[in-house]
Amino acid sequence: MKQKFDIIESTCVPLPLENVDTDQIIPARFLKATDKEGFGDNLFRDWRYDKDGNPKPDFVLNDPTYGGCILVAGKNFGSGSSREHAAWAIAGYGFRVVVSSFFADIHKNNELNNFVLPVVVSESFLSELFASINANPKMTVKVDLPNQTITNMATGSSEYFEINGYKKHCLMNGLDDIDYLIQNKDKIESWENGNR
Repeated sequence: MKQKFDIIESTCVPLPLENVDTDQIIPARFLKATDKEGFGDNLFRDWRYDKDGNPKPDFVLNDPTYGGCILVAGKNFGSGSSREHAAWAIAGYGFRVVVSSFFADIHKNNELNNFVLPVVVSESFLSELFASINANPKMTVKVDLPNQTITNMATGSSEYFEINGYKKHCLMNGLDDIDYLIQNKDKIESWENGNR
């Protein structure tokens, strides 16, 4: 069983860039691997490190001012190719939530399948979040999956977010698709045996 999702309150890492595609999230040269291990080390690799592998001090993941398990990203996050490795890298780094005003559909589903919650907010709420983080990097955001709300704890403003009911159930119970099927094995066998 994976880590169950309920209510998360955390400081945030701001990435106020629009149209961040999956090649920027995890460069293509890292796609040969078929195992999720170590992918977090290469999240935003070309933005994070110079060609010699030294951390770039001006990139947000290398700035000790910011931390936490919530990534706040600009509009249109995860566009480009459908590579699941991008979601592996986000999860592998330790992010549990990504907030944006728009996600590419395939990437959004890949995040959900890897126990990362993509939260879609209005552009005004996203702008307020960036302003709050900028004013105080230690401010927190509360994401309440049971009630499907996200709250900027610095201002008290809150928004409702949508999530597929099945995916919500899986996140809250720490189940991936296979776990869900195994959990319902008796019901499936009963149906197959004609007990409908």
